[in-house]
This record gives sequence, structure tokens and C-alpha cells, in this order.
Amino acid sequence: MEAQTLFYLIIAILIFDFVLDRILSYLNYTWYSKSIPSDVTDVYDTTEYERSQEYKKTNFKFGLISSSVSFVAILMFLFLDGFAIVDTWARSIADNEILVAIVFFGIIAVAGELISLPFSYFGTFVIEQRFGFNKTTKKTFLIDKVKGWLLTAILGGGLLAIVILCYQWAGDSFWWYVWILVIAISLLMNMFYARLFVPLFNKQVPLQEGSLKTKIKTYAETVGFQLDKIFIIDGSKRSTKANAYFSGFGSEKRVTLYDTLVDKLTEEEIVAVLAHEVGHYKKKHIIYNLLASTLTTGFTLWLFSIFVDSALLSQALGVENPSFHIGLIAFGLLYAPISTITGIVMSSLSRKFEYQADRYAQETYEAAPLIAALKTLSKTSLSNLTPHPAFVFFNYSHPSLSQRIQAMNKH
Repeated sequence: MEAQTLFYLIIAILIFDFVLDRILSYLNYTWYSKSIPSDVTDVYDTTEYERSQEYKKTNFKFGLISSSVSFVAILMFLFLDGFAIVDTWARSIADNEILVAIVFFGIIAVAGELISLPFSYFGTFVIEQRFGFNKTTKKTFLIDKVKGWLLTAILGGGLLAIVILCYQWAGDSFWWYVWILVIAISLLMNMFYARLFVPLFNKQVPLQEGSLKTKIKTYAETVGFQLDKIFIIDGSKRSTKANAYFSGFGSEKRVTLYDTLVDKLTEEEIVAVLAHEVGHYKKKHIIYNLLASTLTTGFTLWLFSIFVDSALLSQALGVENPSFHIGLIAFGLLYAPISTITGIVMSSLSRKFEYQADRYAQETYEAAPLIAALKTLSKTSLSNLTPHPAFVFFNYSHPSLSQRIQAMNKH
């Protein structure tokens, strides 16, 4: 295969991905006005339903514009040999391959941020503000961005340097060592994410003694689930939308409740939501997801090791001499179809796990408060009650609200 042929294959993949995404979004858009399933007709009243329709349509149009801008930008970058130009700039600044790669990706990251930042700002302070979700101040928005950039530079740059060192030391076998490194990082992130990284952006305080904590602990004891760390996080600092999650293993295991969740749900509904999360633990979904993610990462790294130093890949991007960072970019672009397939598999597995966790909550607590909680959360976030099946298949990690309720009502 010639470099020019490979270049046009990359272009074709990008076009296919963009068109597929737009088709799926449009199909979903056409279902906004579908009749609401009978089991969720009580989620919205007429005024709220009209507001949810407007919210969905606004986001559809906004997504079309933002994705189109990004798509056109990457196509222009490719046709104008942008990667070759950035590679030349990076080599004029540094002569060490690791530093060249860090500078290269730094320039790419800055360019990407310049494109995405206006859309991020508009989405937060215009769309989310207009529909009453946004609680983020401009100061918080800026501080979050700066913290995110610093974390990306420090952690991303450090990881990139280690990966290239592995490549320089081990050659084509580098992927084994990087795979082990990624596994270790994944375990550490699962263990200590809430303790180390969440405090950089949010305040977490232990749940005070009271009826809610008593009910949570009583439920946990009835199902043999040790739960000593229950925290409230100030989610209302940024949004009115609610959430809750478990994190960590062993002694680091904790549940985190958004203050917005505590405000909007009854205590029985909160316990039901936590029963669902406990179901994920009891059914070993966390472990299965880690295993699936680990295997996918290993396969990806192995495949990358075959092409990392390919002159053909580099030349397809207009760069004559192959290098790790150029090979990584080219491989990433070519890997998109495989990524789509693995994404579909992982999403399907996730939806299956959600049904199982719902069933666990139903069997060990009650279905009614969980259903009521899911309806309230859908209502307060103006969720789509009539998603297109194809859009769900490709994009949803959770079944639709109606599907979850129907599954619980069968038992």
C-alpha cells in the first residue's frame, strides 16, 4: 500500500465516523416527538415535557455545529500536512525524542483546546444556563480548566515519557511493559481517585449522623456489605443535576452522594439508588469491567506495537522519518473502526450489568423507590424518554428509563 492510499483511507475512516455519528443523532432527533411509553408518562407534565423537548433539540443543533467544526478542522489539518508542520516545530524546540513527543502533543492539545473552549463555554453558560442547570461561575469554570490542563500536562506528559522510555528500551516488546503499567494505574485510580483527585475539584464531607445514614448502614448490613465511608460532594457548585457513585476497593471503598441527589430524593429513594450500586459490587461488575478494559487495552497496545515504527504510517501523515508520536497519531486515526466495535461491545455489557443491578436492588430492597428515583432524576435532567433504538445500541451505557422500568415490572 502506498502512503497516499493510506492517507485517503484515514480520510475515509474520519468521514465514515462523522457521518455515522450524525445519522445516529438525526435518527434520535426524529424520535423526540414519539409518544411517551405508558410506564413513564408521569415523569413530565405538559410544561416540563415541552421544556425537555426544547432542551434536546437545542443540544442536537449545538452538537451538529460543534462536531462539524471539529471535523472540518481535522480534515484541514490533515490536507495541509499539519502533523508534519507540528513535528518540525517540536524538533526545532527539542532534540530528545521524549521531549519532542511531549512538545508535539502539547502543541496539538493547545490547538484542540482553542477549538473546543468556545463550545465548552457556550454549552455551560448559554445552554445549561438557559435551562436552569448551570451553577458554575466563570471563576470556577476557569479554575477547573487550569487544573485540568495542569493535570494533563503533568500526568499525561509523565506517562508519555515512561511509555517512550519502555519503547526505547524494549523495542517491539514494549507493549507488555506498558500494559502492566496501565493495569497498575487503573487499579490505583479505582482505589484512590476519590481521595486524591476529587478534592482538587470538589469538597467532600462525611455524611452526618441521622436517619439517612442509619438507613444506608442498615441496608448495607442486611446484604453483608461493609460500608463505613459515606460522603456528600458539593455537586451543586457546578450543576443542578444529581448523581451518586461508589469507588475504591477494600478499606478505600466509599459511596459519594451529590448534595443535589440528597435534596431531590427521599431517603428511601436514595437507599434504593445505593442498593443498585451495591448490586454492581455484589455481581462483580467492577471486576468484569476492569478485566474487559484490561484485555481491550492489551489488544490495542499489541496491535500498536506492530505499526509503531512504520515508515508508511508516518509518510501517510506527510512525515518522512518515522517516530513514536507520529506512529501513535496515525494508529489512533486508523484504529477508530475497531474502537467503535469495542465501544459497542462494552456498552452492551454495561447495559446488561445495569439490568442486573436493578434486579439486585429490587430483590434486596424495593423496586418502587428505585423507579421513583429514576423518574425524578430523569425529570430534573430533562432526559430523553424516547431514544431511538439505534442510538441506544451505539451510545447508551445504560438502558433507557422505560426499558429499565419494564424489566423491573416483569419480576
